[in-house]
Amino acid sequence: MADRYLSKMLGSNEEIILETRHHWLMLLWHMLPETLLFISLTVLVSLMRFSWLPDKKWIAWGYVLLLLPAISALRDVLMWLTRKFIVTSRRVVQLSGVINKNVIDSSLEKVNDVKLSQPLLGRLFGYGDIEILTASELGVNKFTRIKDPVRFKTAMLNAKESLESERGVSS
Repeated sequence: MADRYLSKMLGSNEEIILETRHHWLMLLWHMLPETLLFISLTVLVSLMRFSWLPDKKWIAWGYVLLLLPAISALRDVLMWLTRKFIVTSRRVVQLSGVINKNVIDSSLEKVNDVKLSQPLLGRLFGYGDIEILTASELGVNKFTRIKDPVRFKTAMLNAKESLESERGVSS
């Protein structure tokens, strides 16, 4: 499931434990304006086709305008697909971007506290927020509306415990 970019970032003996992304409802929420605009433009173009417009070039422009919400929806899908939240055996990584990549990672050693927030709808549909409080300069790393946050938090805490017990044995 890991992409090549993420694989290049992994250190020696570092393994991906869990990889997730925003909940699919977030994708639908972001695509709602484009969907409504697309439907509105489709109705408008259909009405223009059957109207008594003397100049039919406006119908062609209507079809061109239909491309804008479609392109914007494609952009939303690509952003949703490329924003990932990863737990490895050493750190927690937030990776995003299609062309320009943005990476935020927090070492598991520096994780002090983890806050999980799940509203009622989040519990029903399986999404929530995770705040990772670290001893690093970033301080707080917040992952909003991720899919199955309880599993993410559990995987992260298990990886942290495994890392600490591994370091304790080797010290």
